[in-house]
Amino acid sequence: MKKIIILQAVFMKRIIIVISLISLFSFGARAQSYEAGIFGGCSYYLGDLNPGNQFNNIKPAFGLLVRYNLDTRWTFKLSGYHGEVKSNDVNESRNLKFNSKITEISAQVELSFLPYFTGSLRTYFTPYIFAGVSMFMFNPKADGVKLRDIGTEGQLADFDGKKEYKLTNLSIPFGFGLKYSLTKKIGLGVEWGIRKTFTDYIDDVSTTYYLDGHSIDPRNINQALSDPTFDHQPYMERGDPTKNDWFAFAGITITYKFNLKGQARCLDYGNRKTY
Repeated sequence: MKKIIILQAVFMKRIIIVISLISLFSFGARAQSYEAGIFGGCSYYLGDLNPGNQFNNIKPAFGLLVRYNLDTRWTFKLSGYHGEVKSNDVNESRNLKFNSKITEISAQVELSFLPYFTGSLRTYFTPYIFAGVSMFMFNPKADGVKLRDIGTEGQLADFDGKKEYKLTNLSIPFGFGLKYSLTKKIGLGVEWGIRKTFTDYIDDVSTTYYLDGHSIDPRNINQALSDPTFDHQPYMERGDPTKNDWFAFAGITITYKFNLKGQARCLDYGNRKTY
């Protein structure tokens, strides 16, 4: 596990270096403007408790973002989003549940299908796709109890060599959206982005049970949250460790454009009519 985390950190570092170099060279050659704004929408999760229901148990989400427009098609975006994910088990024989706050810091590259910029009088909207890297924090709970702290799969008992999982992890966000120029300075966007994570514990469910369900004391909340049905044996399947969890943000962005020094005249009086 430690080796995987180190490799993930090295991978993220290299991606950020590549993106930074692209931004640096693009800045000198074709840089135009940057935009700052807000995000509002929803968040949800996919995993052991909700294998495939998109937009299931959505919760409010919000955030901030900054876009650095390299040209009319390529944009570099930094964002910080915060939301919540939750789910009740679709498998009634387990009857598990969880909820968790999600805080994400992300670096992404956007590619617009049309030559768009906020303020254009000609190409005032465009679909786009994006991808990048992110770091996120989570902490699953049930009935107000932090599930990691009680070791629901035997992590604290060193059952079958299991160790506590990390509450900070990496993900690869990707998705699509639509940008629309409301005015010369204000842009409106709609986006959906899903995150491929490198953890199977956003929902605190991954491997096997570790307690004899018939011996659980219902008054012991820590044991009861591990096996709410009191009907499983050690080593019985509790989750699927071969499939990591996913989470998503979807919503609306509103941004305000700031022209970089020396670019205002070109953007506002030239390209506005050209594109």
